[in-house]
Amino acid sequence: MTDTFSSPLPAVIDELWERRAELTAADADARKLVVEAVDLLDSGAARVALVDPATDAVTVDERAKRAILLSFKVLEMTEGTIGEFYQHDRIPLKKSFPGVRVLPGAIARWGSFFAPGVVLMPSFTNIGGYVDSGSMVDTWATVGSCAQIGRNVHLSGGVGIGGVLEPPNAIPVVVEDDAMIGSRSMIVEGARVGKGAMVGAGTILSATIPVIDVESGAEISRGHIPAWSVAVGGTRTKQFAGGSFGLPCVLVLKRLDEGQRHDKAQLNDILRDHGMSA
Repeated sequence: MTDTFSSPLPAVIDELWERRAELTAADADARKLVVEAVDLLDSGAARVALVDPATDAVTVDERAKRAILLSFKVLEMTEGTIGEFYQHDRIPLKKSFPGVRVLPGAIARWGSFFAPGVVLMPSFTNIGGYVDSGSMVDTWATVGSCAQIGRNVHLSGGVGIGGVLEPPNAIPVVVEDDAMIGSRSMIVEGARVGKGAMVGAGTILSATIPVIDVESGAEISRGHIPAWSVAVGGTRTKQFAGGSFGLPCVLVLKRLDEGQRHDKAQLNDILRDHGMSA
């Protein structure tokens, strides 16, 4: 779903998008407008997507995506450093982190946003990424372009949150408030992790991977782990001409009470019962 009508970005971005093929870094006026638009993303005054509380649907600000894509057209390659970091790129590194704890080795590109109270371990966040208050991006975790991370989320070590930039109306990865993503998990292709969900280590979730309830055997969704659930990666058997093979899926092991705080020990017990870990 796309909603440019309520976008805080100016409508001129849409006009520039329509003639994007002719834009270059020599277009100073266009560059100024695009930089101003991406600055709104950098400050948190705008964001690429959010969950509409009325419909529970992810709403995309297509204009914000267009501004990001236009930045690659109108910005020149530049060489520079921030602290000990060297770069040669069109998109500069982020410079402002008010209220955010940033450890050595944490890298974020301009156009990403972190609310006060976020903790960034050595990690990488791409342009358009949004991380809300109280969340931790742990060591070697990545927040891909335009990914939306809610409040009090823990992205454990090595978690890969995929980027979804094109086409502009494509829904990015969304991890909702109070979720916990286990180490080395990969959440990609516009997949969604519901509020309060606990995802076991090494889980792979894409927009097309089935999510299955182990109690009923029913497929709950494709690419959407339900709120307040404990989920792990698994396989399901499918018959092909060459034999039976296991295809990836995500298994919902347990449903939590809505609003139930995560008891780490209890969750680890649930996962260990199935040979998994957080």
